[in-house]
Amino acid sequence: MPAPLALILHRAARPTDPPLTRLLGAARAVLAERHRGLLARAGADASVLELAGPFAAGLAERLAGAHGAIVLGSGSVPLLRPADARRLVAGAASGERRVLTNNRWSSDVLATGDAAGLAALLREDAGIAADNALPRLLAERRGAVIAELPGRDRLALDVDTPLDLALVAGMRGAPSGLRRLLAQHPEVTVPRLAALRGVAHDPRAELLVAGRSGAATLRRLERELPCRIRFLAEERGLRAAAGSPGQRPPRSTLGRLLALRGPEALGAIVAELAEGAVIDTRVLLADRLGADEAAWPSAEDRYASDLLLAERVTDPWLRALTASAEAAPVPILLGSHTLVGPAVGPLLR
Repeated sequence: MPAPLALILHRAARPTDPPLTRLLGAARAVLAERHRGLLARAGADASVLELAGPFAAGLAERLAGAHGAIVLGSGSVPLLRPADARRLVAGAASGERRVLTNNRWSSDVLATGDAAGLAALLREDAGIAADNALPRLLAERRGAVIAELPGRDRLALDVDTPLDLALVAGMRGAPSGLRRLLAQHPEVTVPRLAALRGVAHDPRAELLVAGRSGAATLRRLERELPCRIRFLAEERGLRAAAGSPGQRPPRSTLGRLLALRGPEALGAIVAELAEGAVIDTRVLLADRLGADEAAWPSAEDRYASDLLLAERVTDPWLRALTASAEAAPVPILLGSHTLVGPAVGPLLR
């Protein structure tokens, strides 16, 4: 039986990309090579693939003739371990109509013994633009059985932003290549981390967690941290909303307050509610501009905002929001779903 095919999907940074975007591309390149090595040593025919055209057609073409397949993005599952790679390869080599993934609802890595079924799904639905929904679609349309890898919290982490790089690089088991890369960029750090940890470990204090988080995260925080938690879980289906006809516009409780008081009021609003906060700003942007990221400030602006580098943010609204967080009387950390979800517990412990 031929070795199962493992494809690590990657978009290389371009020389014309702005600096934080180039750094993210370099971090994902480090992870892509690490993933390739782990999967190859586990027995897969592993390679890094940059899709130039439509996602579905390009991936289906590469799967032609494969008996089993593993698909993941280069920024996904940065804490993947050799045992995880062996499980993925075994699942892909099984020949069974099963899917092994880190998350059945929003997949970052999948393995299936039915590569032909995956290729057929991609050919039938040219509108599939990413791999996140593939396990669910294989179950619904091809009758596949889904199983999840152990270590779901660890495997929920992604490197989607430079802040994510700083978050992951500080965790136990982080790839040494990421740590070496981060050491070359001292401006990429987790802002006000010591102050936030002080809040988290003060039983008299309250920490605001706002954005695309969920009940499992809340349970972990309440179990592990002495502080009280003020929790606003909002717009967890944000990406799906961008392409769903009839979907109501995304809305955020904190975003509605900012619409009334302006982005300059973020620091004051948070200080009225808590002694510190971690906030998913993509929910705030969606509240203001809609779910389609094409209407948002540039990725470079969002990355700079996450690092509280307000002077590098060109969009006036986001610059004012960032400056308010930076100058706030309580520590505020801005970011994306990784920050308020799988990273927040390890970050503050």
